[in-house]
Parts: sequence; C-alpha cells; structure tokens
Amino acid sequence: MISGNENISARKIYVYEIEGRSVFLMASGLRSVRDKAMAYFEEALTHNEEPMDRLFKVANAFSHQIRKAEQEDRKALEESGLSFNIFCLMGGRMEKDDEHKLYLIYPQANWVEIGQGTPYHIIGSAGYGKPVLDRTLKYEDSMRFALKVGCLAFDSTRISAADVDFPIDVVIYFGDTGHLFQRRFEKEDLLEISEGWQERLRTSVANLPSNWLDAFFAEISRGEDSWPDALASFRTPG
Repeated sequence: MISGNENISARKIYVYEIEGRSVFLMASGLRSVRDKAMAYFEEALTHNEEPMDRLFKVANAFSHQIRKAEQEDRKALEESGLSFNIFCLMGGRMEKDDEHKLYLIYPQANWVEIGQGTPYHIIGSAGYGKPVLDRTLKYEDSMRFALKVGCLAFDSTRISAADVDFPIDVVIYFGDTGHLFQRRFEKEDLLEISEGWQERLRTSVANLPSNWLDAFFAEISRGEDSWPDALASFRTPG
C-alpha cells in the first residue's frame, strides 16, 4: 500500500516519495510524451493497491503508463512526422531491495538494470559529452569528481547542441540511508568551471607533444621554394 505520495518536479527530474522511500526519475524525449506518462504515473500511484516494495515494481508501474501513452498517441505523432520518444533513468531503494538500484527505461517500455559495469549512462543528446566521460570517468571515482566530469560533459554538449542549455538539475542519492538531495544550477553558478575548462583545454592542446608537427612543417619549409614552379607547370595547358 502507498502510505503517501509527494511529487516535486524540475523540468526533467521528478522526485517521488513512495511508501516512505525516495525515488527519482530523469526523463528525456518528446515533451508531450514525457508529460503524459508522468501524469498517468502520478495518478496510478494514488490508486495503487499493490505494495511497491521493490524498485523494479515501480519501474513496471511507470512502464505501463508509457505503453498507455503510446497506444493513445503514437499514430497521431507519426502522422505529424514525430516519433514516440521517451527515455528514463529511475533510481532508488525500496523496502525489500538489497541495495539501491538504477534502471534505464526505453520508449518500448522495457527496462534494464544499470550496474557497476556502467559508470554512467546518457539519455538525450549523447554525442558531444560522451567523449569527455569515456576518457575520464571510472566507477570507483568519487562523487565530487563525477560531478565535475558530468558538468564538463554537459558544457561540451551545451556548446555544440542547439537544444541543450542551462539549468542543470542534480540529484544525489545516498544508498545507505535512502536520503535524496536535489539542487538546480544556473549558468552563472558554473561559469567558472566552464571558462576554466575552455582555457585549460586550449592550453593543454598547445602543450601536447609536437615532434611530428615540427618535422612536418620543416618539410613544408624546405619545399616552399619549389612551389611556384610546380604551380606554374600545373597550370600550363598541355
């Protein structure tokens, strides 16, 4: 039975209190699909009579609402040239879970559990931030380090993707207590790390080993005197 349900929403992050346990859900995709699935899910929680004692049961309940929204809207969306698109990350720990869990939920309403083999997962625009994460983040890294890397990955995406921008919503879940902390960051909050990252990136590129470039440009310099004759021969008809 659900002893209470409280919802706090912040753009693409939703926090629920279900049977005294905190569950967070991060979503990406088509806004109308996301909003409808969330509204149906919140309504279902208030009328649910089955115990939500495992997080996979909460994921199943949300997946059911995705299927409901899909049955209602997919045809109309596709006729309008849009795809039925929603990806979600759901995390938390319910009463009978042996540890905190994280699930990736697909538009098809199926899900997979994310474990230690995956130090991060991206939903939404992935191409620009993924190289930063691949090169730096490891599962054993501290949360402080992970947040820095996450912000840099977001900044790389923000610079290159027109549909990504501030604010950033951050959720930290404490697996041992089940407590959850949420914070929103605006552009001015992270201006120092954004500008510092850009300047350090340029400095790092300038300081990279360049023996191969020295040899390359030396070769260009040695052959520079012969270029005019070579170009004249190339342009001469016949």
